[in-house]
Amino acid sequence: MTLLHDRIADLPTCDADARAAVEKRAVDILRPTGALAWLDETAVWMAGWQRSDQPAVRRPAGLIFAADHGIAAAVEVSAYPPDVTAQMLAAYRAGRSTIDAFARIAGASVTAVDVGVGYPTGDIRTEPAMSAERFDEVVQVALDAVERLDCDLLVLGEMGIGNTTAAAAIAAALAGGETTSWVGRGTGVDDEGLARKRAAVQQAQRRIAGITDPIEILREVGGAELAALAAATIAARHRSIPVVLDGYVVTASALPLFAAEPAALDHCVVGHCSAEPGHRKLLERIGKRPFLDLDMRLGEGSGAMAAVPLIAMACAGITEVPTFAEWFGG
Repeated sequence: MTLLHDRIADLPTCDADARAAVEKRAVDILRPTGALAWLDETAVWMAGWQRSDQPAVRRPAGLIFAADHGIAAAVEVSAYPPDVTAQMLAAYRAGRSTIDAFARIAGASVTAVDVGVGYPTGDIRTEPAMSAERFDEVVQVALDAVERLDCDLLVLGEMGIGNTTAAAAIAAALAGGETTSWVGRGTGVDDEGLARKRAAVQQAQRRIAGITDPIEILREVGGAELAALAAATIAARHRSIPVVLDGYVVTASALPLFAAEPAALDHCVVGHCSAEPGHRKLLERIGKRPFLDLDMRLGEGSGAMAAVPLIAMACAGITEVPTFAEWFGG
């Protein structure tokens, strides 16, 4: 049993009374019935997880985990070299990346956490990505990172050259189907690069054949940042912080949680649908509808951060608009 197994074992549920109160208000809000149905549902969801009948987005936060991958060091599965991960981590921390720019518009903070830059995971074709000890260490770092946050909505993002290969390996292992259908071009590899990625994922699948525990699959073929994302998702659940998942890699990191406990992602929404072909299939698998579909494939939590203003609007559209009874004095 890993630390993540332990944290999944006892998940809190949402506040049913807060949900019901906002749901009731939405029925009588000053606009045609159902005119903003999806946004109203979002406000109801926020109320349940914020445990308040006055849901709001006042302190959104972005949390990015970065790590290096052994598969990227061993095989050219990305259009960029592995040392780009370290360069991007420096850009996040300097406030100069795309996610930082988006966060400023959304009024959000950004924290970037190093969980393995310069310390690559194993080559998933031939060995586990992480030992049980390293896996637990990464999980603990993520739990601590969420514990330090003061936020009412959490955006999760990642950086790790080669991590769409790891994401595809997780998806193929847990969602099944033709392995190659989960492998996309990631950072924009050419046809030869795509063939290398597909071969790597197929080799990883053969190596872990017979392993059925979803968390063990995450340890075997995921990356350190994917393990951290899964842990952060669960840590947010224990603190009743609603979560906005980003693209393919973040969703793939959440898939083992869903496979282990289908209710584990009830406090999560998905910010956008990535251009990676596997992402849409994963969203169907976990039953999540993305807020945005803009063919984005950046990562960093950028697509999820772009959805934050919509979630804030959804809450304001309930809490700042009178009901018919309030407006007409009924």
